[in-house]
Amino acid sequence: MPTADASAKELVNGHVRLVKLLRLAYSAERAAAYAYIGHAGSVDDAAAKAALTQIEADEWEHRAAVLDILRTYDIPVSRVLEVRFFLIGKLISASCYVIGWFMPYYFAGRLESGNVCEYFIMQQYFHELGITDHDDVLYEMGITEKEHEQFFLDGITNNRLLPIFQRVFAWGRGASYNDVDVAAPHDPALSSQYCQQVGDISNRARPSRRLRTLTPSR
Repeated sequence: MPTADASAKELVNGHVRLVKLLRLAYSAERAAAYAYIGHAGSVDDAAAKAALTQIEADEWEHRAAVLDILRTYDIPVSRVLEVRFFLIGKLISASCYVIGWFMPYYFAGRLESGNVCEYFIMQQYFHELGITDHDDVLYEMGITEKEHEQFFLDGITNNRLLPIFQRVFAWGRGASYNDVDVAAPHDPALSSQYCQQVGDISNRARPSRRLRTLTPSR
């Protein structure tokens, strides 16, 4: 694990929004991973189960990557967020067994849609401090979250319930919480073009309220 010099640590720790967002993402990734354990356990289709298990693994990898960044700058993990998101993850995991198959897909997609911009905004916050060391990992995590969003949307795009849920919860076909183009050339430098319409998300503690719905600029 790389270590930052004292001046870099001071800069990062002084960026309140960045610190809050890193702590939030770290704890929220565990909630997501626990949720996908229940989601995978609740489905019978072997291909869907395998895909959900892989998404769970991605979330654990993201949590580990964020922890590396926190440790690089001697930023302590938030115990309050850890407890809160542990309980949220376990609750969502258990609910997957009783609410049918559509709602876990829908709300997982909506959650992933909101997670995408976290990593691009982190990268932009680091750029404000002149730090580019984390560009690749943050970009990769943001793109992976976008792929997760697309997976869940593909699974329900033709379901008759989607238009109803989309009207109520503002996510679905053509309605995303981010403007990231997964088909664009793979280049971390593109991160500066994404998520410009998103306000401060560092204080949003509940996953479903981290971002407001975006109107795609393309």
